[in-house]
Parts: sequence; C-alpha cells; structure tokens
Amino acid sequence: MSVRLSLAALISAALVMPSVASACSRAVYFGQQGQTVTGRTMDWASDLSTNMWVYPRGLDRTSGTKAPLNWKSKYGSVVASIYDGAAADGMNEKGLVANLLYLAEAGYQPATPADQRPTLSITGWVQYVLDNYATTAEAVEALRKEAFRVVPIVAPSGEPGTVHLSVSDPSGDSAIFEFIHGKLVIHHGKQYQVMTNSPTYDEQLALNAYWKKIGGNVFLPGTNRAADRFVRLSYYVNVSKQSAVPREAVATVFSMMRNVSVPIGITVPGQPNIAETLWLAVADQKNRVYYFQSTQSPGIIWTKLDQLDFSPGSGPRKLQLVGNPDVAGDQTFNYKPAALFKFLVPTD
Repeated sequence: MSVRLSLAALISAALVMPSVASACSRAVYFGQQGQTVTGRTMDWASDLSTNMWVYPRGLDRTSGTKAPLNWKSKYGSVVASIYDGAAADGMNEKGLVANLLYLAEAGYQPATPADQRPTLSITGWVQYVLDNYATTAEAVEALRKEAFRVVPIVAPSGEPGTVHLSVSDPSGDSAIFEFIHGKLVIHHGKQYQVMTNSPTYDEQLALNAYWKKIGGNVFLPGTNRAADRFVRLSYYVNVSKQSAVPREAVATVFSMMRNVSVPIGITVPGQPNIAETLWLAVADQKNRVYYFQSTQSPGIIWTKLDQLDFSPGSGPRKLQLVGNPDVAGDQTFNYKPAALFKFLVPTD
C-alpha cells in the first residue's frame, strides 16, 4: 500500500509540474585537482548550419544593430556558430565558457526614447562575454551594470529568438543571466551547475529541490522536458566519478549530456525547441580543450586552445562543418582564414 501511495504521489507531482519542454541542457562538472568541465547539448527542429571559428585578440567587433555596441577582443576564443550569424557556444583562452540556451519566458527591456544605450543582439552575447572577460566574477560585475541593452531576434526559421546565458570558468564559478519581464536576473555561484530551459531558473531550482527529497537513486524523471532534464543532470553531475584525469572527466561529461539528449526524429509540431539534439559541446577548462560532436557525424572533434595562435593580426579562422559530416579528431590546425560573419540583428 505504501508503495502505491508513493507512486501516486510521484505521478500527481509530475502532472502539476509545468508542461513546457525546451531545447538544450548544460552542466558544470567538478573533478579533482581543478579538473573543471562544462558540457551542453543543442536541440532544435531544423538544421542550424553550425560551423566552428577561431577568433584572435585585438579583433574589432560590432553588434551591427541600429545603435551598435562596438568592442575590441581582449581574449582569443573558439566558438560554435549557428546560421553563420550567431555565436551559440564557446570557450576563450582563459578557460571561460559561455553557453546560449533557449528560454521561452525571456522578456527583454523595450526600447524607449530616453534609453540611449548601445544595443547588443542576443546573437553576439556569447562572443561579447568571451572577448572581454577572463572569469565568471568579471562577467557578472560588468554585465550587472547593464551598460548596453540586449535585444532579441527572430530566428531564420521564423521562431522567436529568446534565450538565457550561462557562464563558467576554470574554478567552477557559474552564473546564469536571464531577462524576465524586462529585468536582468543573475544567479551567481558554484552551486548553479545546471541549466536547461523553461520554466525560469528560480522555478527550476524549486522543482529540483522537490526531487532531491525523493533521491535520484530511488526515482528520476525521464522525459525530454526541461525540468526533467534539469533534475537528471543535477543528480548525475554530483554522483558521477570525480576524476582528475582529463580523458575520464571529459568522457563522464559526454555521457551525462547524452543522457539528456533527445533522440533524432523527436519533434513537436509548432515547437522547434522541443526537438532532437543536433550537437554536443564539452569544454575542458583546465586544459583548454574544446570538444564538439554532431549527432549526424561518426566522431568527436576537438581544438586545443593552448596550441592556437591568438595574437592580434592572426585573423579569424573557420572550420567548415556544414557539408563535411565526416570531420573528426584533432582539428586544432585545420581552421582556415575566413571573413567575419555579421551577427543577426532585429529587422525592425
């Protein structure tokens, strides 16, 4: 009887939880001897035309918006682009990682005549952080000042481009940045290891607290819903083997990200964010190695940032993945000189 009641309680709790599921998952792994690794998945209903890029220091960048934010890159970085118009994920030479994930509830600050700040499209948010900051604390201190206004776009697929941003550094320090009802909300601390999508982050934390009382060795929610993926990642990232060996740590994070990946062919009509996992990225922040795997490709590729030339004037370089699904292995020296893409910006 007690078992039946427990199961009934679990089912009832699951039914009252938010039913929104969304794309992408992210987790920060704390290994031994400073072996920090951040992993993420990218889920979407249509191809994102993802390529890889190397950007040096001293690169002049602009948001390309009507009131442009301009900057010069202080740090070199490796990023994964989407549509060759947005930086979706990446790591800079200091081991700072930035991840862009979908958030349906995001609400950005509206334009007003009195607001004369420059603007930055969400498509340049990751790149701006990687170009300018060495640690999570630096990013939090600077972005909290809101010296510019973040603006959303409409994705080339026609869907709203509403996102939130996660940042982590080699110490394991994390921050989550969300715009909710026009206000910037920041969650900062090593305890914020996991991020998925809907609902908003404070609600995700409350749901996760509920499941902690049950215990992951007793029952874990198994759907592709964002809240379920959050719970599974929160459990696995802290009970998995905490290794000082880079190969083991990276393999562990890949295995966790595959656990929360959505199988190919799973889509919900009209909701492109509830869709198959297109690719995974895992960043070894201690050793500065960025790993990437397309779910349509047979192998993993990686880039060793410590072996790249990030000197000013070395120029942007591109690793063409679109049309080359068999690329695998160490690609550190296979990036080719390429012209900078322009960030996608609002059309109005």
